[in-house]
Amino acid sequence: MFTGIIQSIGLIHEYDARGADARLVIRGGGLDFSDVAVGDSIAVNGVCLTAVALTPDSFTVDVSAETLRCTAGFLPGAEVNLEKALRLADRLGGHLVSGHVDGVGTVHHFVAVGESHLLEIDAPAEFARYIIRKGSITVNGVSLTVNSVEGARFTLNLIPHTLQMTTLKHLQAGSRVNLEVDMIARYVERLSLFTQTTDKD
Repeated sequence: MFTGIIQSIGLIHEYDARGADARLVIRGGGLDFSDVAVGDSIAVNGVCLTAVALTPDSFTVDVSAETLRCTAGFLPGAEVNLEKALRLADRLGGHLVSGHVDGVGTVHHFVAVGESHLLEIDAPAEFARYIIRKGSITVNGVSLTVNSVEGARFTLNLIPHTLQMTTLKHLQAGSRVNLEVDMIARYVERLSLFTQTTDKD
């Protein structure tokens, strides 16, 4: 589990294609790996990946063809948002994030408004029902609050600190981003389906 509070901006230093899969060496950008062991999870642009090797300043992950198909941002030389797995004693500064990306959205508009930036994203239509005003959503691993939503398009406000500490500052119209909806919405939907079935009986 993660919180969506980014701890470091990393860099995909090596990209080794292995058929449809890939092995990546990611530099940590100053992230402290002293409490990370082989087998631990690290969120990379919002994707939960397992460290298979570690050095003091980098880690290695294997990325399956399915993960590559369902996500965006895994390119040689790309900057990526990094977050180590949540510990039970940690503060939950963002919201509960599983690191299981639901789909890839497309940036419609990204513009400065005062000192902040307005970000508009078009989500896949099948996930629009999980996105609500003032609800939480994860964009490339960053926990954010939805300002407004109309159909499958939603807007977010990015403060200067968020831009400084994450890769979101590099977004532009047409950029593809990893989205994870609030898991509570999925549980509510699942429970309501069973409730409806029970009511019919």
